[in-house]
Amino acid sequence: MSFTAKDVQALREKTGVGMMDCKKALTQADGDMEKAIDFLRERGLAVAAKKATRVAAEGAVIAYYDEAAKVGVLVEVNSETDFVAKNDKFKTLALSVAKTIAKNNPADVDTLYNMNLDGSDRTVTENFQDAILAIGENMKIRRFERVEGVVSTYIHGGGSVGVMVCLDTDDATAAKEEFQTMGKDVAMQIAAMSPLYLDPASVPADVIEHEKEINLAQMKEDPKMANKPAAVLDKIIEGKIDKYFKEVCLMDQEFVKNGDMDVKGYVASVAKALGAEIKVTGFYRYAKGEGLQKKEDDFAAEIASMVK
Repeated sequence: MSFTAKDVQALREKTGVGMMDCKKALTQADGDMEKAIDFLRERGLAVAAKKATRVAAEGAVIAYYDEAAKVGVLVEVNSETDFVAKNDKFKTLALSVAKTIAKNNPADVDTLYNMNLDGSDRTVTENFQDAILAIGENMKIRRFERVEGVVSTYIHGGGSVGVMVCLDTDDATAAKEEFQTMGKDVAMQIAAMSPLYLDPASVPADVIEHEKEINLAQMKEDPKMANKPAAVLDKIIEGKIDKYFKEVCLMDQEFVKNGDMDVKGYVASVAKALGAEIKVTGFYRYAKGEGLQKKEDDFAAEIASMVK
């Protein structure tokens, strides 16, 4: 069966694969479009496996909230380069992954990969294999969080940092513009200030004890503090722990938009203005690629290899 340039273009539009690969697929399939698609998919399996060992520490953090179902999702999808993360196909795939998580509540990433992608009759794995073949880079889902209830989200820098804040209030309040503005403000606070805990009650006892030990050791090294009574030292340490809470606890942090109040005070002021109860119950903050070893190009070695 023969094929034309229009057939090659049609196959490219269906698969997103390069023209030469489409031509090769149609040649292998004797012009049969469906067989050519199967050929590319089969080749996609090999390409995906080949690229799977390559470092993917770029990409984007995606936030999605289904208001009707009251389900929020924060997911990190990695690629090899930041350029690919700006690709519309990557963005569409990542958003579909977030919607799949929202609808199906997978237990973990492995379970997610085996589910059908939202809007597709094929699995997440199969769709990623197609995308890897089309785009030419390794891509993978790294992690996700799924929350049921009222949430506010914020994405910074095109996906470099993503935040999801969990809130407790009534439906009428959640629908108000003032509440939504407050939720975004708190999410932006988290993105900017990177709190480790929600409030002092959330800080583990061993972390507090460790901070006390460090402060005590520092004071013992200070000649001005060394001879002070234990009761005085304890009081000073107590003050230092309070300062520590203001640095690492979201609700105790100075509100970045108004230094005259902390985040707790800001939320309380909005609740009072709306005549409602509002409580921040938790949050998640993802920074793209944090903790991953990023690819470092050795240009000297690359040039040397080209000369050879």
